[in-house]
Amino acid sequence: MAKDGFDVAGLAAAIAADYRQNPQRLHSLAGVEELRAGFDIGLPDIGRPSDQVIDHLVRAAGPGLVGNTQPGFHGWVMGSSHPAGVAADWLTSAWGQNAAIYHTSPAAAVAEEISAKWLLDLLDLPRTAAVGFTSGATMAGFIGLAAARGEVLRRVGCDIAREGLQGAPLIKVFISDESHASNFAALRYLGFGESNLVRIPTNAQGMMDVAALTEALGSGSNGIDRAPKIIICQAGHINSGAFDRFDAIADLAGRSGAWLHIDGAFGLWARAAPDLKMLAAGAERADSWGVDGHKWLQMPYENGFAIVSDPVALRRAMDIAAGYLTHSADDGRNPTHFGPELSRRARGFAVWTMLQTLGRHGIIEVIDNHCRAAKRLAGRLVDVPGVRVENDVVLNQLALTFGTENDESAQRDRATQAVCDRLNGTTNYFLRTAAWNARTILRVSVIGAGATIMAMDKLADDIRDAWCSFLAERHQGASCC
Repeated sequence: MAKDGFDVAGLAAAIAADYRQNPQRLHSLAGVEELRAGFDIGLPDIGRPSDQVIDHLVRAAGPGLVGNTQPGFHGWVMGSSHPAGVAADWLTSAWGQNAAIYHTSPAAAVAEEISAKWLLDLLDLPRTAAVGFTSGATMAGFIGLAAARGEVLRRVGCDIAREGLQGAPLIKVFISDESHASNFAALRYLGFGESNLVRIPTNAQGMMDVAALTEALGSGSNGIDRAPKIIICQAGHINSGAFDRFDAIADLAGRSGAWLHIDGAFGLWARAAPDLKMLAAGAERADSWGVDGHKWLQMPYENGFAIVSDPVALRRAMDIAAGYLTHSADDGRNPTHFGPELSRRARGFAVWTMLQTLGRHGIIEVIDNHCRAAKRLAGRLVDVPGVRVENDVVLNQLALTFGTENDESAQRDRATQAVCDRLNGTTNYFLRTAAWNARTILRVSVIGAGATIMAMDKLADDIRDAWCSFLAERHQGASCC
């Protein structure tokens, strides 16, 4: 076959295999101008041979790639794109299926149907819930909150499909002031503004203050305020890994008639692991959930799940109907009932593949191992003078700060950033700082390939060395370690 045929796919597969099998650097080597020069080579009047184009793509992109699939990557909560999921993703692209309706790809529809059943079982959520396959937790939140918006308005007699939002009652959205940025983005996309939001304070771990939520919900003259409400809480705080108190919040949602949505991008997977499930106790009582596949399911990107307990509410919010989009009673799952996209890739093939590849016990093992590794790292650091673990390590996240007894806040912030820079400078790690609780923290996310106990011991030693080196430099050779 000519190289402009599918021979080029073999070329790409060989390059991809080499990339994954041989150790790669963690940090980008190129600045933006160098990357622009590599890509901005002009639009050709006559197309080039595809093997030459792929070769150029690899050379142009290579210096700007980040090694988030490699050991040592702890900068954000990202999985490692398991090779089996990547292979299924390649097939998905080669098959060219459009998972729009059942008739555009019956196989894609059924792969989603079966995978949805397995996901509900793994997460122990209501087995009658509907599952939308989407790009990630941001869109999963958008989908769940779209269903929430329509349903809480329907309960007070407002049909937004007919009347729109202009004359609708004001919906109050009760949301933690530590909620993930993607939730605020999803709310904005859905037409919610600041006047809709009731921001609930949190404790030092980022958990919603239930007493404050109780007071904010208030009550009407008959003891119950039935104005339309949505409550958004979290399974797995982005910095601490903490979980909101779902049972208590679900009780409040039930009494006030609020829709309860849980952002569980990575933390909801704790429900799949018996030893961790208690962290998310009561989460099954929510009305909707958002969760990522590219985190603990180790899938390639563009895989997230919007789960809604009421399939009718989800369909009202999402369904796309037209005369040419045929559907009959004998068809299987119709993907347009579960998400806002019509033409989209068949995500269910990769999900089905990863669920089969890992199996229930494999998924439990991945989650348990990462959480044990995070606790190991915390245990190795907690007694190092000047190193402070700022969070209760309940899952896979660590928040670290650095400073001596006499350091002021700004000095601690500078020290924390300096330790991060030194660790990145070794090229063995990819780490980032963040602002949290009015301080700079070093975030360590333990979720990728190679995050073993042995690797955590090495990271603990290197963190200690970086901190001691910083102190020695600051005190002109007299380290306090």
